[in-house]
Amino acid sequence: MNTNRLENKKHWTKTQPLSDVVTNKNIIVKGKHSYYSDCWDDGFEQSVVRYLLGDELTRNSTPRWKVDKLYIGNYVCIAAEVVILMGGNHNHRTDWFSLYPFMDNIEEAYIGKGDTHVGDGCWLGMRSMIMPGITIGEGAVIAANSVVTKDVEPYSVVGGNPAKHIKYRFLEETRSKLLSFDMYNWSEAKFESLRPIICSSDLSQLEIAIQQYDIACTTD
Repeated sequence: MNTNRLENKKHWTKTQPLSDVVTNKNIIVKGKHSYYSDCWDDGFEQSVVRYLLGDELTRNSTPRWKVDKLYIGNYVCIAAEVVILMGGNHNHRTDWFSLYPFMDNIEEAYIGKGDTHVGDGCWLGMRSMIMPGITIGEGAVIAANSVVTKDVEPYSVVGGNPAKHIKYRFLEETRSKLLSFDMYNWSEAKFESLRPIICSSDLSQLEIAIQQYDIACTTD
């Protein structure tokens, strides 16, 4: 049996690190830890991100309007067959009598939705769809098969079509504390040092660990 062939074969236990595969200058990936589960399709840029100029066929063309960008935070988990829609196809005007994108009216027909932001530490569930111009807050969870049509609050869980708020992952005090820690902007050394406590639900211990780490760094 060819072991090299097996090692290179896609499988659901393997993921695609976004920082290794993204080439489109309009996709901005923060850090090295976000991934896509690419087992069942052609990968993140080719299958997940739709209608974004700057891909292999359009990167050398001159855009006719301001190109929306996709920002992806660090430690983002993107499950299989997620779709992130961008603004390049937004030329079907519902306020016009005809929805058809006639080429001689295409510039007037286009209405951009703005940049799309997927916050640090988010989890986009299998086959969820993110509409253009959406901001998903830090640590949010998008349930499988959901269609996200409006912004999602940090550390919340949304689901359905259109996606609606289901619950918060933590109480308001905990959510505020987590946001104040700004942990996804820590140095790699600090994050790795505190990772055993980040992988828990003990807020008081996390606060103590942060204080101890910061004190130790200032006295070194």
